[in-house]
Amino acid sequence: MPIVRIDWAAVNRMLNSPTGMVGRDCQQRADRTAARARQFAPGSMSERIAPPVVQRGVAGPSADITVRHHAVGYVIDGTPPHPIRPRPPKRALRFTVGGRIVFAAAVAHPGTKPNDFMNKALPAAL
Repeated sequence: MPIVRIDWAAVNRMLNSPTGMVGRDCQQRADRTAARARQFAPGSMSERIAPPVVQRGVAGPSADITVRHHAVGYVIDGTPPHPIRPRPPKRALRFTVGGRIVFAAAVAHPGTKPNDFMNKALPAAL
């Protein structure tokens, strides 16, 4: 009768290590998701999406995709209409409209719609 011995340490590494079979699959899925998020991200935000980091989690490998941009919360959640005023000691806002420089004491920003580009990118992991 043949004897079967299971190397449980090897099975554990395969299933739980970031460099094991499951960890490598997690890394590939995270890389695809981050690439898709860069396509959906507005403006320069795509350049601030860090490469995914796969780490050992309680239930096996997990991946974190980080966006290092100061306005990411405003993009994902959107903003309500709000006034924009100059910061002291400035007394006016300066911007360009139609090629002309314009000054204003304040402007009424219409707000922005939410753009949850990170969750839109998740199907790329499947």
